[in-house]
Amino acid sequence: MSQTLRLPDGALAQAAPAPGATAGGALPGGLLRRAGRALRPWLLPWAVPLLLLLLWWVAARQGWIAPQVLPSPEDVGTTLVELVRSGEMADNLWISAQRVLFGFGVGAMAGLLLGVGMGLSPRFKDYVYPLFKAFSQVPVLGWLPLLMLLVGIDEALKIILISKAALVPVALNTAKGIENVPNRYVEVARVFGFTRWQLLSRVVFPAAAAPIWNGIRYGLTHAWLALVVVELLASSEGLGFMIVYGRQLFQLDVVMAAVIVVGVVGFALDKLLALVELRLLRWRRVGF
Repeated sequence: MSQTLRLPDGALAQAAPAPGATAGGALPGGLLRRAGRALRPWLLPWAVPLLLLLLWWVAARQGWIAPQVLPSPEDVGTTLVELVRSGEMADNLWISAQRVLFGFGVGAMAGLLLGVGMGLSPRFKDYVYPLFKAFSQVPVLGWLPLLMLLVGIDEALKIILISKAALVPVALNTAKGIENVPNRYVEVARVFGFTRWQLLSRVVFPAAAAPIWNGIRYGLTHAWLALVVVELLASSEGLGFMIVYGRQLFQLDVVMAAVIVVGVVGFALDKLLALVELRLLRWRRVGF
């Protein structure tokens, strides 16, 4: 706010505005630019989804595509709310969540053990890695016919395929992270007389924590994708089954609602693991 000053000769003069202030109390341009730079990382990722949503709404509004093929966003939103209120969406989501968590847990544990073995023992890696590499090259769908003959189409089939999807990235990232631990860390530990267990627990595993956690993130993402694929082909409940059921009845609004939930849940799981990673690995900024 400007102030009125009285000069020694009695004349009146207006004092200059305070630094950063503008006429009428408006925000200064510098503050707006700083706010824009701060919000840009949060707003930019939403640009493409909002553009696609707008294109979808216009296409449905103008009748470019028949509503039987592409329902409007309003119809999909209404169907999604109805499925949530009826409990059908929650029931199927809970079934899918149980499958992916159990399968991911089994696959991640096996991947960690296998990755640690390959990372610590070159001889063990020489024996195991060629077969593991060939095993990892076969996609989930490639194992489906054989496993359907061996274990049927019950829960065992889904758990095995989800575990396989999680095992591969966890094992590879764990082995690579351990192999890339700098030799100078190991040499310093040996100078201090660390035992083998102290060397692993205080040097090797902490130094390899970031790649191992990245493998866990990728493993969960792959497990979630494998879950949806398996439920699309061999399931009578779950989110994947909702997609198939809606397609069979030509209820594309149900299909789109289930697809939206699959995408949102997958995105939320990845962001949750990213936040956990920030909390767990903050010490690396100082320690390494």
